[in-house]
Amino acid sequence: MAKLPWLVSIRCPADLKKVPREQLAEVAAELREKIVRDVSRTGGHLASSLGVVELTIALHYVFDCPEDRFVWDVGHQAYAHKILTGRGAAFAGQRTWGGISGFPRISESIYDAFGTGHSGTSISAALGMAAARDLDGKKNRVVAVIGDGSLSNGLAFEGLNQAGHRKRDLVVVLNDNEFSISHNVGALSGYLTRIMTGRAYTSFRKRIEKLLKSMPHGAFLARIAKKSEELTKGFIVPGILFEELGFTYVGPIPGHDLEALIRTFQNLSNIEGPTFVHVVTTKGKGYAPAEANPEFFHGVGTFDPETGKGTGTSAGPTYTDVFSDAIVALGRENPKVVAITAAMCSGTGLGKFKEAFPDRFFDVGIAESHAVTFAAGLAREGKIPVVAIYSTFLQRAFDQVIHDVCLQSLPVVFAVDRGGVVGADGATHQGLFDLSFLRGIPNMSVMAPRDEAELVRMLRTAVASGRPAAVRYPRGAGMGVPVPADPGTVPWGKGELLADGRDVLLVGIGATVSTCLLAARELRKAGVSAAVVDARFVKPMDAGLILPLVRRIGRVITVEENVLAGGFGSAVLEMLDENDEHPHQFHRIGFADRFAEHGAPSEIREAFGVTAARVAEEALRICSPGKSFIPSILYGIRSRLEKIV
Repeated sequence: MAKLPWLVSIRCPADLKKVPREQLAEVAAELREKIVRDVSRTGGHLASSLGVVELTIALHYVFDCPEDRFVWDVGHQAYAHKILTGRGAAFAGQRTWGGISGFPRISESIYDAFGTGHSGTSISAALGMAAARDLDGKKNRVVAVIGDGSLSNGLAFEGLNQAGHRKRDLVVVLNDNEFSISHNVGALSGYLTRIMTGRAYTSFRKRIEKLLKSMPHGAFLARIAKKSEELTKGFIVPGILFEELGFTYVGPIPGHDLEALIRTFQNLSNIEGPTFVHVVTTKGKGYAPAEANPEFFHGVGTFDPETGKGTGTSAGPTYTDVFSDAIVALGRENPKVVAITAAMCSGTGLGKFKEAFPDRFFDVGIAESHAVTFAAGLAREGKIPVVAIYSTFLQRAFDQVIHDVCLQSLPVVFAVDRGGVVGADGATHQGLFDLSFLRGIPNMSVMAPRDEAELVRMLRTAVASGRPAAVRYPRGAGMGVPVPADPGTVPWGKGELLADGRDVLLVGIGATVSTCLLAARELRKAGVSAAVVDARFVKPMDAGLILPLVRRIGRVITVEENVLAGGFGSAVLEMLDENDEHPHQFHRIGFADRFAEHGAPSEIREAFGVTAARVAEEALRICSPGKSFIPSILYGIRSRLEKIV
């Protein structure tokens, strides 16, 4: 293992300031080596952080963090920041259970000014901090660092608009790598390209090229002019946009030139009011595999740092893979089906649909609210839009789901990926709220498959329903259930009794159905007969199936990968109450009223008690209250389940 002499001595930004300026490039090289080495073991957001190493060094070299506030948009870019602010030793365990977060967190360090995990928030938060600073009569600086992909988010423009209007001292640093997660899309990203390829400019360019070539050494001068075109493009054009918004525009600055970055940040003390610093970087800089494939290394699992190849074992097709094939098949069958993503084409599995039906595929950029209302417009004109979106990002469009889709009862289908426990990305990305916020919306239907075949059937059911519908499925590999050649649909609003029993009724939804089946199998070994129901639908719920079972058995446990507040278990309770049915015992198993931290999914489920062992324990408790043999039975069940898992 290579020795990292500078990083050993840098425990805080004050230590960084002691490094001779001419040796900061060595610090940058060490940072990249450490980030690549550590992320290769834990996985993480690699390419983004590699691209801002010099920018991070320059910020900490010039400004005085934590008195000066740094707000990192999304937080994908903050790995070098974490290492330079006293978390170098802990960084090797980032995103693991009990380790530090992969994103900035206020509770983790005084150097993290604002917790982030979703894009577009930095400018608004930084402006709020600047306003509070001014109210308190302080003089510290506030710096927001935002990627160019995040500028397609409406919240970023709302922040820019007010910041330019209020004229407060604020620095916005644009990390322009021409790449967000997938390739950037939208008017803003195409702004410079359109200007520089327009008739007026191209005509001007040709005249200049002709003039240069007519001069002595003209061919050489023409080549120099060509090389400087990109610099000219950034210098002349984008400044107009941000100057009109009320900012002083500075840039573009080469984002890997430490001297240029440091001089620029030092000179900002001469500028009053909001300043926009345009920094051009290369995503994945300094690590060849990440530079060659920045999309893959945006969020990567474990890999061999020497080759860049993944080291994880394949567990078969994921739910996202199954969705990908299913939506293409539906697209072939029905020309009205269109697909929408918010800058997550590959992540949501829409790459195949894009290739098959480019005219019916829409990537709206990091603009979830717009994606939903855009889908509503398509639906109003007779299309069947399928919005493929992660659960955590659908939260950002809650108002649009209510007003623009459900209030007007438009047939928009939401393919809600990453529903339930996500894992290492932590609290900002766990999909543990969608069942609660979706089921409370009139006209919305919500279903969740227990396996891959059910996912395909439910997607087909939703597309054919002619109403707002959400199909919620988990991250990761499926159950290994093959999808039939003719998968068909599921009966609308109908659940399924998978196992009958007399002592306790286990009602699962989505991924927790397998949890219930596993618990039932172990309970039978302990002499407890458990019935298992796959509810299939959170809304509408199959009262015709569940009510008779509740009346007959009298003991009920619901299991869900969602917060308990307003979730699936609450829906079952409400259904029972509406039918004046009150079982002798009723218990809900799900996620308690606190945020789920980062770690392996199994560790998170264990911490919250959403496991087959917990279901079995609860079933034994309500079936045999007070009996002394329960502890030994529980021990045996837990031991067997741990071996199975």
